Amino acid sequence: MKKIKKNLVRKLIPFFIPSKELKELESKELEDKEVEEILFTLLRQFLQGVAELILRVVVGFFMLTSHGWGKLFSFSEKSQFFPDPLGIGSFASLTLATFAEFFCSILLILGLFTRFAAFNLLITMLVAGLIFHATDPFAKKELALLYALVFLYFTKVGGNRYSLDQWFRK
Repeated sequence: MKKIKKNLVRKLIPFFIPSKELKELESKELEDKEVEEILFTLLRQFLQGVAELILRVVVGFFMLTSHGWGKLFSFSEKSQFFPDPLGIGSFASLTLATFAEFFCSILLILGLFTRFAAFNLLITMLVAGLIFHATDPFAKKELALLYALVFLYFTKVGGNRYSLDQWFRK
């Protein structure tokens, strides 16, 4: 059993750990407790990365299809009558909302410029939830504020290991 664990760790480590850190680990003789700690750490990191990937893709897809797509493809009809909560004009407000909800959603899904995309989406959802729906009941604001929390999270943490941001860093 000990040999199986050590072999498993040695096979899994290259997938999860950068090569610089891998060389340090390969030079060490691992004890059973260390092997178990490494396995649990690797599993936790993997599951966290997958969960963040799923959250990023699903929320980005929902924003893109439920909000951005409709704004982009009915832009000319909406541009004159779109709400102007910031006082910058209907056209400018629609342009900013469309940029965030369509283009930044695509960036978020891909994990490319994740913090930039999430920040733009965060601002858009805060404007929707706190300014545009300011006088509406909480049930009307709830979805925008929930989106805002998710976008706040990705503004803070970025794309994670399963993103194009991470791929370009390598």
